[in-house]
Amino acid sequence: MDPTGLRGMPAEEQQRLARRLRDAGEDFLAERFGDAHVILRPLASRYAAVAEVQELFGLTLYRLGRWTAASHRLEQYEAMTGAVDQLPVLADCYRALGRLNDVHDVWDRLRHADPDAQTITEGRIVAAGALADEGRPRDAIRLLEAGPLRPKRPKEHHLRLWYALADLYDRVGDLQRARRGFARIADTEPGFVDVADRLAALGTGDTGQQGTPK
Repeated sequence: MDPTGLRGMPAEEQQRLARRLRDAGEDFLAERFGDAHVILRPLASRYAAVAEVQELFGLTLYRLGRWTAASHRLEQYEAMTGAVDQLPVLADCYRALGRLNDVHDVWDRLRHADPDAQTITEGRIVAAGALADEGRPRDAIRLLEAGPLRPKRPKEHHLRLWYALADLYDRVGDLQRARRGFARIADTEPGFVDVADRLAALGTGDTGQQGTPK
């Protein structure tokens, strides 16, 4: 844990806090978000200066759909650490709350911060979703098309980007590109969310060259 929030805390209390955080982290990873919340709620109040507590509590609240509370905790985490790794989650909270201008502000901060590839891609997906919410699907498509469409070794965030882009192609009536995008996901990870159903709904059509979402 970051020692900044632990100053003056007895070693025994630090160890107890670390154990409780570890328990909550295990619940979170197992998707027992209610159990994680039970552990974290009193910790977040008592240890308001411990960034790791605020971060995990914010992520837990996010997974529980408590957007306002989650955004407050993640804002605290960013203010304490200056870290940008949870900005996509914060932006998604804002999007769920209809705070689309705040989503764009977060995206602007994120893209100038030079984060890791996964973080910038997740932020791009949320920013594109906000543009689509504003009735600007073509702008959303252009934003996603500027992302990593052809990685050598696709990871989950690449699949999420491809899915968001294929979904937007479908929404604007570009069915050929939508089929290609969903087909590429199916070729890479057949069980990814509802991609098989999306392909079935689009029909076979002429998908052209596989593996190219454009």
